[in-house]
Amino acid sequence: MNLKGKKIILGVTGSIAAYKSAVLTRLLIKAGAEVQIIMSTSAFDFITPLTLATLSKRPVLSQFQKDETGIWNNHVELGLWADLFLVAPISANTLAKFAHGICDNLLSATYLSARCPVMIAPAMDLDMYQHPAVQSNINTLESFGNIILHAESGELASGLSGQGRMMEPEHILSRVEDFFALKSDFTGKKVLITMGPTQEALDPVRYISNHSSGKMGLALANAFLSRGAEVFVVSGPISLSPNKDSFHWKDVKSAKEMYEAASDLHSQMDICVFAAAVADYAPAEVALEKIKKSDANLSIDLVKNVDIAATLGSKKKQHQKHIGFALETEHGVQHAQQKLSKKNFDVIVLNSMKESGAGFQLDTNKVHIFHASGLSIESEVMPKSQIANLIVDQIKNIPVTV
Repeated sequence: MNLKGKKIILGVTGSIAAYKSAVLTRLLIKAGAEVQIIMSTSAFDFITPLTLATLSKRPVLSQFQKDETGIWNNHVELGLWADLFLVAPISANTLAKFAHGICDNLLSATYLSARCPVMIAPAMDLDMYQHPAVQSNINTLESFGNIILHAESGELASGLSGQGRMMEPEHILSRVEDFFALKSDFTGKKVLITMGPTQEALDPVRYISNHSSGKMGLALANAFLSRGAEVFVVSGPISLSPNKDSFHWKDVKSAKEMYEAASDLHSQMDICVFAAAVADYAPAEVALEKIKKSDANLSIDLVKNVDIAATLGSKKKQHQKHIGFALETEHGVQHAQQKLSKKNFDVIVLNSMKESGAGFQLDTNKVHIFHASGLSIESEVMPKSQIANLIVDQIKNIPVTV
């Protein structure tokens, strides 16, 4: 695919990998893109604005004010102009600024103003890249819907060898081309995603729940959004900070509330992804006051909650696709395949609590995907954003019956 007519802002920050931005600029221009470069001032130590201006055929921007007359570079207009905001390389410092909304230069101000998708390619030394603070900031940006071009492994400027090298320019170009090619995959499609845990109240203070973080569901929501879908999210209580304005977002707590919200939307949807970890049971009665501790044992009567996926699966129309999840601790394949049939799924995604790097709370996952047609594929351990796109690719390939 060529990038003719695509407008790309390329941010360049203070990293030894900034020299690769010259090659990346040349590749983007050669592919037909319009490239506007914004540099942080620390990037000047690694590559000159003259080099990048020559290659991009546009003046390089770095300051709010153009000159002493008071004319300024309008970060809002820049953010509206672009089809894609790409920062390569992005340093640990700029990662932190983006993740926490620190706006002290033109690059971060434009990032905060951008309405287009954002793609970032971290570059730093091995120990910096692995530091919990850096990984937390990467995860935060990913939860915002930003596309992370994870660092590659190899020899680093420090002399160490490991993950931290900025993704090679040729690989970045391929990801940019794939992004624009996939952007219209689900245009005109309405997608419902249930995600996160549910909370079943015992009394005004306590509840029954589980360890679901909602990370997998949010990664799926972002993947569908980036590929052109109109995304409806029904979410249990989560601690993530998604950009809810990008979705039709409904917050719920209990399984009953989640069922009601999903049921109201179901008939309008083309695709339904049941990624929530819904409580199977709820207290038969909710105490009006806090249950006080006593010396006696406490017994709580539980009643079965509605099975959201199965109930809506019985109402599935011919054109609709239903996708379920199964988190198992034993006999995973057997249980997943039983659910695939019982709940009228087109696809079910199995992950096991016993697999290293998979399960609740983690930023990675490993899945086994089963189709009703009999096809199955298994992934390696990968970031949940990559798992999400793998799942979405599988959903795209489900035959549609009309």
